[in-house]
Amino acid sequence: CHKLPLDIFVNRIHNENPLTKENLLKMYDQIESITEKILPQEKINTVAYGCTSGTIAIGEDRVKEKIQLAKPDCYVTTPITSAIKAFKKMNVKKIAVFTPYPESVNKTIFEYLNKKSINIISFSTFNLDLDVDIARVDPQYLSNTLTSLNINDADALFVSCTALPALEIIEEVEEKINKPVFSSNQTLIWDTIRSVGYKSSVQGYGKLLRN
Repeated sequence: CHKLPLDIFVNRIHNENPLTKENLLKMYDQIESITEKILPQEKINTVAYGCTSGTIAIGEDRVKEKIQLAKPDCYVTTPITSAIKAFKKMNVKKIAVFTPYPESVNKTIFEYLNKKSINIISFSTFNLDLDVDIARVDPQYLSNTLTSLNINDADALFVSCTALPALEIIEEVEEKINKPVFSSNQTLIWDTIRSVGYKSSVQGYGKLLRN
């Protein structure tokens, strides 16, 4: 467990099942009030919105706008904002993508990354409809699945979804495939702590956090 000299405050936002773009969009109207309840009336340096598919459904700019209504002038990051930033930082041009999502949500992820000029070499999925099923995926099963993907032509692997327990197995997957591995939570943590000036290396969660 790494002790960071940072104060971290959390609030949860309601997300309806099954995973569809329509249900993900329902989070939009909650963002401002949920953010406002984190240290009400107090300034926060950085606010991280922890839903990859939700960010893509709503749009990064609209998420940022809603958060800054509650916390003016804060730095806003999301899993997809931080992932794209991480790809640039690590000079990754071609990525393999793995998600737990159903086909309709995968389509929005693929199109969004394409619009951001991310070169997607391969795209694989568990095709799960429910958040609870995603969170229950066995980390070792996930590790075995990721290491068996054919991603030879990619510079790195991106594992989407903050509910998927990828953070704890990033290091072992990187060692097995000999490529950088990014996950939604990992890139979100990286961008959040770097945005408030924490520059130290964090060991055990992949190459990105060691930089």
